[in-house]
Amino acid sequence: MQNPIGRALRNRPAGQHTLVWADPRARAADNFVLTSPAFEHGTPIPEHHRGHIFGANVSPALAWTAPPAGTEELLLVVQDPDAPGRRPATHALSAGIDPALLGIAENALTSPSPISGLRHGKGPLGRLGWAGPAPIPSHGPHSYVFQLFALDRRTELPERFTLDEAVNALTGHVIGRARLDGTYEIA
Repeated sequence: MQNPIGRALRNRPAGQHTLVWADPRARAADNFVLTSPAFEHGTPIPEHHRGHIFGANVSPALAWTAPPAGTEELLLVVQDPDAPGRRPATHALSAGIDPALLGIAENALTSPSPISGLRHGKGPLGRLGWAGPAPIPSHGPHSYVFQLFALDRRTELPERFTLDEAVNALTGHVIGRARLDGTYEIA
């Protein structure tokens, strides 16, 4: 049975233009590649990674090619631009990622993270770490945009930083970026 609330909100997504990726302060060359062994770019994210209310809420493993020379820190933002409202839903916000790692293991976006130096910002309802896909039933397919920014300096963001603080910290310091899109839908 179709959810009437989901159907009613279908034409009210935040939109791709609201992603950090689209913010002029985050623009740079797309000069490295972000992938996941869990899903291909543009394909559905497996159920295993679904949000904590109805699923295991396990963050997918991520891998990236070498970021540009001079990268001091990587900043990861995962957003859903298809969420209804003026801003996309933030599903992960992590700073302090060592660019030498070239990837993170499955479930490494937990709080606290097993990765030394990784700090989480506040996601949905103040949650730290990964908040997997959980779109409104019958709302249609949602995109989950994994945005990885290479920065030429360390952000020094504290644990529980906000998305606005992250964008302010990356302003003028993005020297490269990579993107991976997944999808998820609850009929």
